[in-house]
Amino acid sequence: MEPTGLPARRAALALLQGVLIDGRSLAEQSDDTRLPPEDRARARRLCLSTLRELGRADQVLGRFLKSNPAARTRAILRLGTVELAHGGAAHGVVNDWVSLAAAHRRSAGQKGLVNAVLRKVAGVIADWQSLPVPPLPEWLHDPLVMAWGPEAVAAMETAHLAGAPLDLTARDNPAALAEAVGGTLLPTGSVRLHDAGQVSALPGFSEGTFWVQDAAAAIPARMLAPQPGERILDLCAAPGGKTMQLAAAGAQVTALDASAPRMARLEENLTRTGLTTEPITADAFAHNRRSYDAVLLDAPCSATGTIRRHPDLPLTAETRDIAGLIALQSRLLDHALSLLNPGGRLLFCTCSLIPDEGEVQVEEALARHPGLTVDRTATDRPGIAPDWISEEGGLRLRPDYWPDLGGMDGFYAALLRKPA
Repeated sequence: MEPTGLPARRAALALLQGVLIDGRSLAEQSDDTRLPPEDRARARRLCLSTLRELGRADQVLGRFLKSNPAARTRAILRLGTVELAHGGAAHGVVNDWVSLAAAHRRSAGQKGLVNAVLRKVAGVIADWQSLPVPPLPEWLHDPLVMAWGPEAVAAMETAHLAGAPLDLTARDNPAALAEAVGGTLLPTGSVRLHDAGQVSALPGFSEGTFWVQDAAAAIPARMLAPQPGERILDLCAAPGGKTMQLAAAGAQVTALDASAPRMARLEENLTRTGLTTEPITADAFAHNRRSYDAVLLDAPCSATGTIRRHPDLPLTAETRDIAGLIALQSRLLDHALSLLNPGGRLLFCTCSLIPDEGEVQVEEALARHPGLTVDRTATDRPGIAPDWISEEGGLRLRPDYWPDLGGMDGFYAALLRKPA
């Protein structure tokens, strides 16, 4: 990790405190617009690395701390430790974090502690990579162990620590995109870059030949197999990756989402890629047009499958009403079925690792709706491994899959068919 300089370190501290002290996700926090873009990016990278490696940082700091310091001081020590572990020059790292401690009344009295501890950390940081992989917090770790077993969860935690490469979905030709950007064409058709740099600088960005979308998130639309001219509703559509997949296949897409800012982002992406849909900003339950050949429902969920990209999530999601999300998913699923033509199909998916937000939802929907079936042929798509297919006929994706390729987000998807 490159040295960040004092302004970027200050910004990283503000972001980390927002997560650890205020319980706000990084998505809810704005970058410091007074900084140049490169410093904003450095601050966010340092914060993300620290969130991924909090367990390791605390283990190292525990050797030199007799008691827990104040929250701001602890955040400073964690950031400094991770920066040193990633190759930051000790002199500059220590001096800047001491300066930041001295600059605030809540940590000024502990600037000497910051100086002494970080200098000691610099002397022992060589064994960083041999430290244990940080575990998920108990509120998430224990249910996932019950669902998938301890070995699988340990592998997921390793994937979370590694972070995520950048995946792209091609508008037209995945192989040509891979060649143009110097990426790897994945078995499912996405293009992966491990060192992408600035996305907008990649060949084809301004021409709209691709959009950013995790490889796992791109699979559900392929399972739906949209056909030219079909009327398809993308329910909870923003920011629009799946919408663009459906439109690129030639479907007549209605993209609906309740969030105006997120819909604005979707429309920006559509403009860049030259794809067209019918955008609607509205509550999903207020939409009652009952004439769709297919509906894609990417339902609101705990997002526990995205921790590789969002390491702040386990530290902010504990207070979420997951039971409420599960109830909302059931209501949305029933509503989506009501919008389908007879014989229509519903692709239900969530970016969750929790079976209650995936497999269990489908099993309960089948029990509620006589004649509803799971179309098992939907999992017969390029790149889908047989052991990803769940008992009820859906697709269970996990971060520990594709370890040699860089992993994938956790996802669940199933294609349901309404009786004719």
